[in-house]
Amino acid sequence: MNKLFALILAILVAVVLLSSTMFVVDQRQYSIIFAFGEVKEVLKEPGLHFKLPPPLQNVLFLERRIMTIDTPTVDRIITAEKKNLLVDAYIKWRITDPRQFYISFRSGDERVAKDRISQWVVSAINEAFTKRTVRDLVSAQRDTAMQEIRGLVAQEAKRNGLEVVDVRLKRVDFQAEISDSVFRRMEAERKRVANELRSTGQAESEKIRADAERQRDIILAEAYRDAQRIKGAGDAKSSAVYAEAFGRDPQFAQFWRSLGAYRASFKDKKDLMVLDPSTDFFKFMRGPGSAPAAPKK
Repeated sequence: MNKLFALILAILVAVVLLSSTMFVVDQRQYSIIFAFGEVKEVLKEPGLHFKLPPPLQNVLFLERRIMTIDTPTVDRIITAEKKNLLVDAYIKWRITDPRQFYISFRSGDERVAKDRISQWVVSAINEAFTKRTVRDLVSAQRDTAMQEIRGLVAQEAKRNGLEVVDVRLKRVDFQAEISDSVFRRMEAERKRVANELRSTGQAESEKIRADAERQRDIILAEAYRDAQRIKGAGDAKSSAVYAEAFGRDPQFAQFWRSLGAYRASFKDKKDLMVLDPSTDFFKFMRGPGSAPAAPKK
């Protein structure tokens, strides 16, 4: 029994020692092997690996995936025009050199790394924003400022075994005490621009309307001139035709004119004329060669 117990104990000790010498590196991790606190080997490939049992060698696992820093606090940044802005950013980063990362951040503490990266980003934002105005940061030079911030942070990260994949600004806003005045000024500026555009449009409208009326008057005047010329030519031709026709038979011409006078004088039944029947006006009603009619009593 003592021999069996000793055998089982030996097997357990062997299993424990063997298990302490084996470890598995996940594909999402790096591993660093230490010997008495000194880095001996960095393993970047996943799989089963072996080491000496503790305390001769120890293993530290580090994350190799992309990590995010998204703090709920905002930072106060001063622009070139001495205006305070509230800036909130988030950072995407990962470990690229586990050995340098372990040396730079207190035995590879990710919390220390996140604090340090946040400080780098705030410093880079300060450096980029102090050279630009608010208008530049929200419109024209925003992309340029972001590229500058990423470049500054990437330099610091590379020296510490890191890679900053991306830096984005979630919020760029004024402080609450000056937001109202800024919005009022922006509103006044927009109203001024709108009034200028409205007055310019009204002036252009009046100009177009005046030009259209001038062209209309010109067209009407030209049309009236042409109509009068055509009418005059027609009247002249009509007069010539009448003159030629009446010249051939003057008596018929007088008769025709008298018919026109009769038609114009008696076209309405309400018309009343008091005349002597013997007047020349009625001579064609009496017939050719007839004597003047006696006046009615």
